[in-house]
Amino acid sequence: MDSPGHPPGIFSVSEVSSLIGSLLDDVRLHDIWIRGEVTNYKNHTSGHRYFSLGEKAGERNALISCVIWRTDAARLACELADGMDVIAFGSVGHYSPGGRYQFYVRDIRPAGRGEKYLLIEQWKAQLSAEGCFDIARKRTLPPFPARVGVVTSETGAVLQDIRNVISRRCPVELVVSPTAVQGDLAHIEISRAIGRLAGLVEVIIIARGGGSFEDLFPFNHPDVVRAVASSPVPVVSAIGHEVDVTLADHAADVRAPTPSAAAELVVPERVKILEELGGIRKLLAGRLLAKLDRASADLADFRERLSARRMGQRLTVRREDLSVLESRMVREMESRIAREKERLAGYSRLLAAGNPVNLLSRGYCIITREKKVVRSIREMSPGDRISIRVADGSAEARVEEVYHDTDV
Repeated sequence: MDSPGHPPGIFSVSEVSSLIGSLLDDVRLHDIWIRGEVTNYKNHTSGHRYFSLGEKAGERNALISCVIWRTDAARLACELADGMDVIAFGSVGHYSPGGRYQFYVRDIRPAGRGEKYLLIEQWKAQLSAEGCFDIARKRTLPPFPARVGVVTSETGAVLQDIRNVISRRCPVELVVSPTAVQGDLAHIEISRAIGRLAGLVEVIIIARGGGSFEDLFPFNHPDVVRAVASSPVPVVSAIGHEVDVTLADHAADVRAPTPSAAAELVVPERVKILEELGGIRKLLAGRLLAKLDRASADLADFRERLSARRMGQRLTVRREDLSVLESRMVREMESRIAREKERLAGYSRLLAAGNPVNLLSRGYCIITREKKVVRSIREMSPGDRISIRVADGSAEARVEEVYHDTDV
């Protein structure tokens, strides 16, 4: 092109700079990851970070100038230093005041962890396409589960926390499917542990305590995510701390911030259930009595108005109408009373199902030590005096040996 005010074929500096900028405006240089070694790192007082990414290329070093603006630098998850092997995310652009191109970095990670991060992003896209994270497939938790499955380490504190919460709120049967929760092959064990619970429980808790990014990495593996998504019963995830989010959390039907919170989600609080049932019973009884009173008053009013009418044929017809109306009202009230009785019976059955005394008739027993209910084998020791209550009486015994139960 010819420049105004210049002889033909001569460019101005700004024109060349603009041309270079347009050439660098290539989609292949936007939103890319670059791996290299940090050199010439400088943390400027303005908050901006300046450095280069270097790479040994044959006999010469390849370098690209980089900058991280203050707002992006404030969000960095790691501190930079010369010699670090990193992967950086950003876009290549032209810095016309300095007459050079540079890489404008928006995110940067240590290379080892960064590669795992990219792998998780690839898995996330793949599993999302398979429908593993679809909101439409999320299921609600059963309100009154009888058996709860737990997938976690059998030696950690997580399992004991879950047991304590459930025994306090509403004792139900726990089926533990133990697994390793970290390590290179943990994803295989976790997915198999989930599969072992199929057909045995009504809801599953997958849990582990806090940990590093690497510790939680198995819960991002597609094997685990697919096992969660294909579970025949709802799954509650409680993996790491609340700020730690894995792909298994996205696939679970419900995510809890802690294992204890997961236990609170899957079982109701028995005391509140009993209070609600008592309130419902009173409400239904009151409504039934009110309806009977209104029906009785309507019938008495109709009879009174009918008796005041003229005798004769018309009175005969009205009496027949009254008889038909009375029969219809009696049928309707009997039907309504039967429905209300059935609802009350349903609530009574539900209340009886949670009554520990009823469990005694099914072969269970209640053990007390020093007048306190024994909830865990950890509360008994050889030589302890205990009381055993069954359906039709009780017995005193002494503990000879203590054995811990065997899980799935």
